[in-house]
Amino acid sequence: MVRVLSKAGVRVEFPSGQTCCGQPAFNAGMRVQARQMAKHTIDVFESTSGAILIPSGSCAAMVRHSYLELFADDPDWLPRAKKLSERVYEFSEYLVDVIGVTDFQASYPGQITYHASCHLLRELGVREQPRVLLSNVRDCELVELPQAEDCCGFGGLFSVEHPEISSAMLERKIANIEASGADFVISCDASCITNINGGLHRLGKRQQALHLAQILEKYE
Repeated sequence: MVRVLSKAGVRVEFPSGQTCCGQPAFNAGMRVQARQMAKHTIDVFESTSGAILIPSGSCAAMVRHSYLELFADDPDWLPRAKKLSERVYEFSEYLVDVIGVTDFQASYPGQITYHASCHLLRELGVREQPRVLLSNVRDCELVELPQAEDCCGFGGLFSVEHPEISSAMLERKIANIEASGADFVISCDASCITNINGGLHRLGKRQQALHLAQILEKYE
């Protein structure tokens, strides 16, 4: 992601003190622990300037929306959380909507398809931006993924608390990836990529899940 942004002329700073944003704890109902991690994140990024770009829609949704819920009753931290949230963008959202760069001269001689991650689509409303970027990859055919907007089954703690349902959803997602005929399935969320790749590997499938930044940068 850093290399893609640099190619677009964006100067990137990576604060070494950053950690998890706190979403796993938040989703588990562990609000005290989630607030601790959120406060640390706010502290770290308050010392920076400019937009804050996040490569996973789920993390971006956490900082943009759930931080405001976490600190709704805290008059000291709520303004700080709100100020930080206003600087947060998901990767594809920033490229298309903020700096207006949609073509990175990337190329891949094959078929790719796109999986829409739940938080990116439903919480951030980012639908077309990744598709626009993928449509400009040269020598490449972007094919439609059947039931593209269905969850892959990960859902954070959902996959732990309901493993049978999660596994069934993942199997359906993998069947749809195979049906698309694509070599790679592209997503904008690390958790989806990890889950899908795990399922593909266990089933001995040839396909692979990649992050959007990988297809924009790797296959030049």
